[in-house]
Amino acid sequence: MTKARGASSRARSWTGSRGLPKVSHGTGIYVYDTSGKRYLDASGGPAVYCLGHGHPEVTAAIVRQLERIAHGYRYTFTSDPLEQLREIVTRACAGPDGARSTGDPARRLDSMVFVCDGSEAVESALKVALQYHSARGEMTRRRFIARRRSWHGNTLGALGVSDFLDRRAPFEGALVDASFLPQVSMYRPPAGVAPGSLGAHAAAELEAEILRVGPERVAAFIFEPVVGAAGGALPPPPGYAQRVREICSRHGVLLIADEVMCGSGRTGTWRALEQDAVVPDIMAVAKGLAGGYQPLGATIYSHAIAEVLEAADGGPLTGHTFSGHTAACAAGVAVQTIVARDRLLERVASAGARFQTALREALGRYEAVGDVRGRGFLIGIELVADRATRAPFPPERALAETIGSCAFEDGLICYAAGGNLDGVAGDIILLAPPYIATDAELEEIIARFARAVERGLGKRAGG
Repeated sequence: MTKARGASSRARSWTGSRGLPKVSHGTGIYVYDTSGKRYLDASGGPAVYCLGHGHPEVTAAIVRQLERIAHGYRYTFTSDPLEQLREIVTRACAGPDGARSTGDPARRLDSMVFVCDGSEAVESALKVALQYHSARGEMTRRRFIARRRSWHGNTLGALGVSDFLDRRAPFEGALVDASFLPQVSMYRPPAGVAPGSLGAHAAAELEAEILRVGPERVAAFIFEPVVGAAGGALPPPPGYAQRVREICSRHGVLLIADEVMCGSGRTGTWRALEQDAVVPDIMAVAKGLAGGYQPLGATIYSHAIAEVLEAADGGPLTGHTFSGHTAACAAGVAVQTIVARDRLLERVASAGARFQTALREALGRYEAVGDVRGRGFLIGIELVADRATRAPFPPERALAETIGSCAFEDGLICYAAGGNLDGVAGDIILLAPPYIATDAELEEIIARFARAVERGLGKRAGG
C-alpha cells in the first residue's frame, strides 16, 4: 500500500470505521458524547465553531426562520436573511475604517454568492475568475497559480489548486492544471534567504512563474493568507501580501484569498488580509461565517468584477440548489450579529496574542516543539526531531496524530496533521478555540495540551 492510499484509509475513519465516539450534545466550548464524557473543543472542530455549541440566540434565530420557511429557492425569491447577511458581510469586508481598507471603490468587496461550505466557496471563486476573463474576451487566461502545502477544498477544481498529496492521489489525471510555488514559511525560509527578505523573495517567485507561463494565460493566483491545515497557521512574511497584490494587478492576474479557515474573524480581523492592508479581487469564506450552526460559505468579489459579469452574463454563473439557503443565512446573520455586538474580534486579537505567548512558554521545555505561530485564535505548533536543524520526525512516527490521540483521551480536541513539509514528513497541530473562550478555559487548553505533548513524546513509534 502506498503512503497516499494509506492516508486515504485514515480519511475513511471519518465515516466511523475506527469506532469513533457518538456525539450527544454541546454547550459553550464543551462537547459531550453519549457515554457522558466531556471534551474541551480547543480547535473548534476544524476551526469552525466560533461561538461554541448550543448558543441559545443562534438556535432561536434558526427555529424562527424554520417556522416561517426553511428555504426560498434563489431563482424564485430573495429573503430578509439573505439580504441582511449580504449587508453584514459587505460592511465586515470594508473593515472598521471602511474607505481606507478598501481603497479603490472598484475593489470594494460588495458582491457575493452564498454557498454551503468552503470547498464550494473556492470552486465558485475559480469559476468567477474564469468567467470574468471570458467576459472580457481573454479566453486564454485559464491557468491558476497556487502554493505548495496549500489546501483549498475537496471539489475537483478546489482540489486541483491544492497541494495536499494524500487527498489528491486518487484523483490525479482529472484535476485542473495549476502551477505550484514553494511554501512560504518564516520558520523555514529557503537556503540563503534571510527572514527579512522572504516576502520579496516569495513574491518574486510568483512574478517569475507568471512570466514563465505568460501573463495572458494566467487567470488568478490563489493563496491562504494564513495557511491552515496544510501548513500549520503560517502567517505571511512582512510585505509579502502587498507585493503579491501589486504583481497581480500589474499583470492582469486576479488575486483570490482563500479565507475559509483564517477569515470571518479567526485571526482577529474579519478579513485576515486586512492586517496586511491588502484587498483581494475574490475571497472565499465559510467556517466562521455561520459557526457550524448551519452549512454556509460565501464567494465574495469586487464591484469591478461584478460589473463585468452582469454586463456579459447577467451575473455569476455559479451556485447550486441550496445556494443562499434561507435558514443558513438566518444562522449567519445571528452569528455575525453576536460577533459584532459582543466585540469578539477585539477579544480574539488581544486574547489570541496572550494565548500564543503562554503556549510558547508552556511548551518551551519540550525540544520537540520547534515553532509556535499564528494569528488570533489560529495557532500552529510545529514538531521537530531537532530544534537546531529543524529536521522533522520520521513520518512513520506519526507524532502529531499520537499527541492528538493523547489529547482526545484526556478530553481535549485539537487538530493534528502530518506532511506539512513535503506532503509526507512534518508534524503540526492546530489550536483554534471558539471566540467565546474565557481566559480560564484558554489556560485549561494550555495545561491539557502540554500533558498531551508529554504523553505523546513518551510513546514509542507505533506504540
